[in-house]
Amino acid sequence: MDLGKLIKREVLAQKAYAAEITTCRIKLDANENPYPLQPSLQEKLFARMKDMALNRYPDPGAPALRKRYGAVCGVDENWVMTGNGSDELIQVLCASLARPGAKLLIPTPTFVMYRIIGLNCGLDVMECPLDDAFDLDLPVMLDKIAAESPALIFLSYPNSPTGNCFSEERIRAILEASPGLVVVDEAYCNFSGKTFLPQLKRFQNLVILRTLSKVGYAALRIGFLLGAPALLQELNKVRLPYNLNSLSQAAAGFFLDEEPAFLEQIDRVVEERKKLFAALQNIDGIDPYPSVANFIFFSCARNVNHVYEQLLRKGILVKPFVFPWISQQFIRVTVGSREENEAFIEALKRFVAE
Repeated sequence: MDLGKLIKREVLAQKAYAAEITTCRIKLDANENPYPLQPSLQEKLFARMKDMALNRYPDPGAPALRKRYGAVCGVDENWVMTGNGSDELIQVLCASLARPGAKLLIPTPTFVMYRIIGLNCGLDVMECPLDDAFDLDLPVMLDKIAAESPALIFLSYPNSPTGNCFSEERIRAILEASPGLVVVDEAYCNFSGKTFLPQLKRFQNLVILRTLSKVGYAALRIGFLLGAPALLQELNKVRLPYNLNSLSQAAAGFFLDEEPAFLEQIDRVVEERKKLFAALQNIDGIDPYPSVANFIFFSCARNVNHVYEQLLRKGILVKPFVFPWISQQFIRVTVGSREENEAFIEALKRFVAE
C-alpha cells in the first residue's frame, strides 16, 4: 500500500499538532484555568450527572442548551450551534466552505489550528503577518481580500499567542470588504471583556466562536458558534448529529446556572495577570506585551528553547515560539495561581541571568 498516493498532499505535507503529554509540576503552556471547580460545585455538578442515561444518545444538536445560550447572547436558538470544543466548529466551517480553489485567510502568528484544519479540509491557506504592534496589517489584508476573495477568514479576538485584541475598526473594515465569512474567535472574551456580539445581526458574514475551555471546562470540550440562521442551516448538514455528549451538555447548563462562581475565578486570573506582567517587566532581557487574555506573550533575549528546557527541568512547562520572519524569540506563559506564577518568575530570573 502506497500511502503517498492515498492520502491528500495537504496532509502529507504537514506535521501533526503537537499536543504532547509532558510531566511537570507547574503547567503553564495551554492557557487553562489554574483553579479547579470548588468542591461544593463539583458535588452539585456530579449529582446532576449521576442519574444520566449513559446508554442513550445525547440530544442531537443540544436544543435546550442552544436556547439557553442564545438567550444569554440576545438571539434565539437558530443563531447557535454547539460543538465538541471550538476546534470541531472550526472544522465544520472549513469543511463546509472547502470548494475547489476556495481560500482561507489568516493573520500570523495566530491559533495554529486554523491553518491545520484549513489545509486538512483542502482550503488554500493564505497568511498575512501582523504589523509591528501585533495588529492586523489592514492594507495588506484588504489587498488579499480584493485579489483572492477568500471564502473564510479567522480572527482570534484576543489573539493567541500575542494576547492583544485586534483593532475593532480594522475588523469592521475586513467584515465590510470580505465576500466570504469572517470568523471572530472569542475564546478569551471572558478575560478581555470585549466581544463583537452586538455586530452579529449587522453583518451577515460575521461568525462568532466561543468556548468554555478557558473558564474551567477544558476537559469537557464545549464550544459555541453564533451566526445567521441561514448559514447555520447549511453548517448543520456537516456537523455530526451527536457531536456534544450528554455530560458536556449538562455541564454547560450547570455553567449557565453557576456563572458567577466561574466568573469569580476569571477575576482572580485577571488580577494575577497584572502581577505577572509587572514581574516580567522587572527582568532584564524580558519584554512582555500587554495582554487581555489569560496568558502573557514576551520576547526573550536568550534562546527560548534553552530557557524552555531549563524551566522544564524545574518542572515548569511553558510554550516557546520562534518565527522565521521575526528576529525576536518569544515565550507564551499561561497565568497560573499566585504560587505557580511566583515559582515561574523565580526560575526565569535565574535562567535569563545565566
